[in-house]
Amino acid sequence: MLGQALRNLGIARDDVVIATKVLGPMGEGPNARGASRAHIMAQAKASLSRLQMDHIDLYQIHGFDPVTPIAETLEALDTLVRQGHVRYIGLSNWAAWQIVNAIGIAEARKLAPILSLQAYYTLVGRNLEREIVPMLRAEGLGLMVWSPLAGGFLSGKYSGGTMANDGRRASFNFPPVDLERGDAAISLMREFASAKGVCVAQVALAWLLHQPVVTSVIVGAKRIEQLQDNIRSTEVSLSAEDLAALDAVTKLPPEYPGWMLERQSQYRAPFVPQKG
Repeated sequence: MLGQALRNLGIARDDVVIATKVLGPMGEGPNARGASRAHIMAQAKASLSRLQMDHIDLYQIHGFDPVTPIAETLEALDTLVRQGHVRYIGLSNWAAWQIVNAIGIAEARKLAPILSLQAYYTLVGRNLEREIVPMLRAEGLGLMVWSPLAGGFLSGKYSGGTMANDGRRASFNFPPVDLERGDAAISLMREFASAKGVCVAQVALAWLLHQPVVTSVIVGAKRIEQLQDNIRSTEVSLSAEDLAALDAVTKLPPEYPGWMLERQSQYRAPFVPQKG
């Protein structure tokens, strides 16, 4: 369908980046799910058929498969790259240690490299900063953010203990949000939104776009107006003072070994080269 739509609109294939994922059940039985070679190879070709495309730009493993060896998964992805069906490979919803393990296996076996991670990251969901963000920076991986509005929470319509009648969060608390910290964030974001003449959701998206680790943000919209509002978040500028204020109300509480690493890093702080 997508391929036909692009052709109908006269859009060149090279002008778009098409990404899709594999992991979830696509039928009955153990081979119709997971990150095994059988499932990956079958579903890549099935996706190409549905998309009416000859290749996928970014093919991602949607989650960690505890049954399949990581090497088997990576070798299957490498095969797809060598066959020309896939250009680049990425992961989604993996822990930092799992990603680094996979990077090491790919390097040792000279397989196609892992280049990106798709993960949840928002002002009210900053757990990524504990282990994954430092790892992404160290390894040079890109980050695509899913659910950048925390399942609609950062639209502002769910704060103050109220629940909207529409949207997924009205009946399904996903992604989970600490409501006390979340409401504090929404209150401050409303102040910024009012001062800048934008909406709360645009402030939430703008915060993500101001994070150096973020490569792209995946937005969803039911109406064209929502999509246009999301796109306009790219025009919202947050000052250093704005970012510091948002950080103060949403910062993660200290956790080991983070607080110990921060403490012990001071031993060498005077000798760290200054940037710029």
